[in-house]
Order: sequence, then structure tokens, then C-alpha cells
Amino acid sequence: MEKAVLRNFARIVVGLFAAALSVPAAAQPLPDDLVLLRAIDPSIQQDLRYAGVNNFMGRRIAGYDGAECVVKRPVGLGLREVQRELRGQNLSLKMLDCYRPVRASRDMVAWAQDGRETAFERRYNPGFSKRELFRLGYIAERSGHSTGAAVDLTLVDLTAPRGPAFDPAKAYADCTAPEALRAPEGAVEMGTGYDCSDAKAHTASRAITPRQRQWRDTLNAAMARHGFVNYAKEWWHFSRPGMGDLQAYDFAVPGRRGN
Repeated sequence: MEKAVLRNFARIVVGLFAAALSVPAAAQPLPDDLVLLRAIDPSIQQDLRYAGVNNFMGRRIAGYDGAECVVKRPVGLGLREVQRELRGQNLSLKMLDCYRPVRASRDMVAWAQDGRETAFERRYNPGFSKRELFRLGYIAERSGHSTGAAVDLTLVDLTAPRGPAFDPAKAYADCTAPEALRAPEGAVEMGTGYDCSDAKAHTASRAITPRQRQWRDTLNAAMARHGFVNYAKEWWHFSRPGMGDLQAYDFAVPGRRGN
């Protein structure tokens, strides 16, 4: 009788342990000051590029186990207010990167210094070598993204037809080329692709059309009205200042897989 009870108890313990191991990453608790953006505003579109192959490294970047946007709660609440404002213009925000693990920044450093550069990689920095990305301020070894207070995003016109999907096998033109020639963004035309390390991607660049300038101004103004500050070298990058001394995190990005 006693042995049977012990065997049953052992089965229960093993079953509970196996169940714990099977819990998906999205169900793991986040640090208290971080939230899933989807829980605050599910209408905001998400396309976290570093969780897939559609990015400047051409592969999933370390730490992106999923493609779920994680942010500081005040950042999420601010983005919700921006989204509410844009909805009246038939526009939506589209998140391209949110919280970024410290290990992802280390992965970027190693990639930039590996001494190799393919034609695919040069699409994102057509004017100089990738080893110059850190010196020129396009990638940071210590990123504000790792605190959950910085985001990369763009705008989607909700009335426009859906464009072509990204094809990893296609030889697209570089990120400064006309929209029809470069990798599709699934968003409004901002004058360059996302993560384009070039002067044309500087927010105030004059090398873009009036319509492209209008889209950048629309995004920048809406974000500024709700407490966000743009990084001048990247039209897509915004942060929420005045949040005190922020901790950088290194837990894996949870949730869905990227493309």
C-alpha cells in the first residue's frame, strides 16, 4: 500500500515538472515594470524583424525567441494614445523592434566585427562598411531598447491594399533605392527601408520627396505629442525620456515567431 502511494506521488511530481517545462515562453512572467504591448493595445500592428530573417543580419538575432513587443508600461500607454490619435486618420502604428535583450546587442557587435560582408548585408549600409556602424552611431553596444523604453516603428495606411510579402531569396536593391526596387515594408513610404544606415534615413533628410516628408512628419509629430523623442539618424527610432535610471535586461523576447 505504502509503495503504491509513493509511486503515485512520484508520477504526480514528474507530471508537474513536465508541465512546467512545456509552458510557452509567452506565459513566463515579465519583470514587474515591463508589459506586452498587445495587452495594452492589440490594434497596434507588430512585425518584429529581429525574430526572423527580414533584417540587416539576415537571420534571427540572439535573444529573439519570439516576436512579441515588450515595453515599459508608460511606453505602452503612450503608444496607445498615439494609436488612438492615428486611428482617426485611418493609420496604425507598426512595431518593428521593442525590448531588445542585451545578448542581441552583443550579437550585433560580433556580426559587425566578423570581417565578412555580403551583398545582402550591404543593402542596409550601402555607403560604408558594416564595421563603421557603431562608430557612426547607427548601432549601440548598450541600447536603450534593452530597458524597454525605446521602440522602432512605422506607419501603416489602413486604406491601402496589402503589398507583396518579403522574399528572402530575392535580390532586392539597397535600402535607399525607390520603393518598388527594395525589400517591401508593408507600410507607408518613408523614403528608405527600416534599419537603413544612410544619411537619407536621417529624420530631417532633404533627399526625400514631399510625400515621404509628410509621412515622416506625421509620425514624428504624433509621437512627440505623447512624450516620445526621435533619434535624428533614424526616422523609425523613438524613446520615452524622463523615466529615471533604467535597468537593462537580458531575458529572451517571448511569444510568436517572426518571418
